[in-house]
Amino acid sequence: MTDYSNIISIAESFGCNYTENESMSEHTTFRIGGPADLFVVPTTVEGLAAVVSACNKEGVYCFILGNGSNVLVSDKGIRGVVVSTAACLNNIELIGAYEIKCGAGVKLSRLSDLACENSLTGAEFAWGIPGTVGGAVYMNAGAYDGEMKDILVSCEYLTPDGELRTMLADEMDLSYRHSAFSENGCVIVSATVRLKAGDKGEIRAKMDDFMCRRKSKQPLEFPSAGSTFKRPVGGFAAALIDECGLKGCSVGGAQVSEKHAGFVINKGGATCFDVMRLVEHIKKEVFLNKSIKLECEIRVIGEK
Repeated sequence: MTDYSNIISIAESFGCNYTENESMSEHTTFRIGGPADLFVVPTTVEGLAAVVSACNKEGVYCFILGNGSNVLVSDKGIRGVVVSTAACLNNIELIGAYEIKCGAGVKLSRLSDLACENSLTGAEFAWGIPGTVGGAVYMNAGAYDGEMKDILVSCEYLTPDGELRTMLADEMDLSYRHSAFSENGCVIVSATVRLKAGDKGEIRAKMDDFMCRRKSKQPLEFPSAGSTFKRPVGGFAAALIDECGLKGCSVGGAQVSEKHAGFVINKGGATCFDVMRLVEHIKKEVFLNKSIKLECEIRVIGEK
């Protein structure tokens, strides 16, 4: 059993809130996951840096959690520390005429809304994506022909030893659902985006159109982690899954949405084991029938 007493002491000294054996099903949009050994909610960037640095020095696994919208947590939970950015990285401000600086914990909907209120266009694609700015930068999130790399200028981040640095967008190795932060072990603290002047009414209309499309096509009434698979070369995962007759296919409480085949949903009581068995079944069937290998977009974390 890992001794977390030093990390807890550091968390307390910086005024961080924390709980032990915290159920991760309460902190992910899938509503699935066992307990994390230690769940820490820093209230300042300094507290965040201190906790992350302490984890790295002691060799303790540390997972940075935003909105939990692209995460599937093991039924056995997480042996280590989960750090939530919700309380300390939720600041957002307009800089000059065209730039917005957002804390990593800011929801994408807030970014889109602030941009619209200031007649700035370019962030409409993010309206309705149920994630945070930090998570969006981490995976270069996108929708409706827009993605974070189209608007990113720079981001501030913490190195594993807690040093605050800045990285420009062209240094982030941004590609489809990927950034340098996917491998470098650093923690995104904030991001600055640059937008363009636009008409507020047209911007809002575009956002409303995107939201209507989401509601009509996606199973938003059920817990999920969004799109389950990355877009394969030369096709769309949802179409391939549908063509294989897998809509409605279930394993335990996990089901391929009957509304949108690209979503695996929690119909009620689904476990991580259910979801992963269903994901593997989908991948197998698509490969057998279409000779295409699907790659999971969801981050699966926790004890195997």
